[in-house]
Amino acid sequence: MTKKNTFLGIETSCDETAAAVIRENDKGTADVLSNIVSSQISEHKKFGGVVPELAARAHLENIDYIIKAALEESKVSLNEIDGVAATAGPGLIVCLTVGLNIAKSIAAFSNKPFVAVNHLEGHALSPGLENNIEFPYLLLLISGGHSQFLIVKDVNEYEQLGTTIDDALGEAFDKTAKMLDLGYPGGPSVEKASELGDKNFFKLPEPIINKAGCNLSFAGLKTAVLRESKKINGNKKLKFDLAASFQNTINKILFKKTKIAIEMFKKNINSSNVNLVVAGGVAANISIRENLKKLSKEIGFKVIYPNLKFCGDNAAMIAWAGIKRFKKKLLNEIDVNARSRWPLDENAPYMKGPGLKL
Repeated sequence: MTKKNTFLGIETSCDETAAAVIRENDKGTADVLSNIVSSQISEHKKFGGVVPELAARAHLENIDYIIKAALEESKVSLNEIDGVAATAGPGLIVCLTVGLNIAKSIAAFSNKPFVAVNHLEGHALSPGLENNIEFPYLLLLISGGHSQFLIVKDVNEYEQLGTTIDDALGEAFDKTAKMLDLGYPGGPSVEKASELGDKNFFKLPEPIINKAGCNLSFAGLKTAVLRESKKINGNKKLKFDLAASFQNTINKILFKKTKIAIEMFKKNINSSNVNLVVAGGVAANISIRENLKKLSKEIGFKVIYPNLKFCGDNAAMIAWAGIKRFKKKLLNEIDVNARSRWPLDENAPYMKGPGLKL
């Protein structure tokens, strides 16, 4: 009988302090024995966004308790785990360092293998916690810091097809929420306000919609929202209309760009069979899910989402990525450093800054 690996995962890349214990099962997916996430929303709410120093301090205060809680809930002792995985980047260095250092200490003192996980790979592989998905598949990664289309060829093998040339989608949602005074966190606030508004009331721009392949741009849309927000003078109905129009424009952009990415994927792998995985915090947005479901019916592909609890930052996906890398002997020494920037496709061109040619 093949041994089923059990990993402790730790995640502190931004403002969630998280720990989880994951075990492989006979179905090729995972048994999530524990998945503890401590949110810092209340600490950052008054600032309308994450304050790195406050986030790091909260991680330091909570991390020991969260790890202990994860182990207790899983009923697995440190002696029984097969390895330790922690997010090493990308993210806020002061935050990453907290989880990474404690994970390295646990691995060293318990003499367990250590895996430094790319946070984006955690998202990329997260649907595998509950679904058997064959490689290759197309990934739409939409989060607070990243918006990308990638071919997931295998664990540790990624090819970027398109990315944002300016703001990430989650950032655009957060900034829109701030401009409309809808509250923090921005994504859920905009989604909730959108349900009360007319999505066709404002005509907003769809940047680079007809060029640059499946690359994305949200800065111009964000600027248009700012301009319109200054005209509504606190009118609640118009505020909801603008939120709805913003979200509707996002959906039109994703519809068109995903369609292009699907064709690029088919050409690249020389196959008409496409699985699209949509992951990251913004993948929890119900209207985006419905929009891409509509596209999947129109052009014929399967769309797969992680469970809502695995969309945002969590340690279950980090432990799972750790197991996947461990099985490929992709281990790390404990002197590995945190990285603020860490693309999944190291060969992809950097798509931000002045002078960018599209």
